[in-house]
Amino acid sequence: MNTIDLAGDAVPVLDIFDQTIDGLPLRIYKSSDQINLPILIYYHGGCFVSGDFDTHDRQLRMLANLGCCLVIAVDYRLAPEHVYPAAHDDAVKSAHIVREHATLWGGNPDDITIAGDSAGGHLALVTCLRLKNQGQWMPKRQVLIYPMLDATASSDSYKKFGDDYVITRDALLSGFEAYLSNVSPDHPEASPLYRDDLAGLPETHILTAEYDALVDEGEALYRRLLELGVEVQCRRYLGVNHGFFQLAGISSAARKAIEDVASILSNV
Repeated sequence: MNTIDLAGDAVPVLDIFDQTIDGLPLRIYKSSDQINLPILIYYHGGCFVSGDFDTHDRQLRMLANLGCCLVIAVDYRLAPEHVYPAAHDDAVKSAHIVREHATLWGGNPDDITIAGDSAGGHLALVTCLRLKNQGQWMPKRQVLIYPMLDATASSDSYKKFGDDYVITRDALLSGFEAYLSNVSPDHPEASPLYRDDLAGLPETHILTAEYDALVDEGEALYRRLLELGVEVQCRRYLGVNHGFFQLAGISSAARKAIEDVASILSNV
């Protein structure tokens, strides 16, 4: 069984099709013929150096069906071939593309959720911050699944869980180093946890894992947003480590997390 098989079955979805718009590859999962479907823009994880449509296909199929929504996966550029700000630029570009084409695909441009896991969670947060600062439009919500928020790796959980739980401190930091080779780890788009412009973000849902080097920083973001008046929820999944969202074939916590995210999307 390969790692993709651990994500569970490739459940059928009404329609799945690929589009490349302005040089940016997208994969669209359409679960219904209805119009005005909620939209999920999804940035895959992979520490900025790996991941693609195939690595996250099975989770996104489930999310499309369970959330009764239109899911758009983004194949952003990866390091080391493409360093900062390539992935960030692709992420925000994709958000504008999706909003522009939403009606054509049967989606609701006023009900967009931006989400991602790990590096993708980082990209989701920074995309929302860029959109906020651009002042044109904002997504309805963001979902951050064990996001990479601190390239300085200064939290205690990096020390507690950084060596023994599959996705190690070294794996996470090597991804940051490959992608951020031309900027400092404390750059505001490298470590968005420490930014001073987090107020005014949309409704935010953060998922963390008990045995994850990143658990502290995800929950620190939750506390910061709470203090700033952002509508925010944080759920810690027990007994699992970083990457568990991709393990629905073998993990009840992963299946529950997918169901939880789908319920966020379908509760308009």
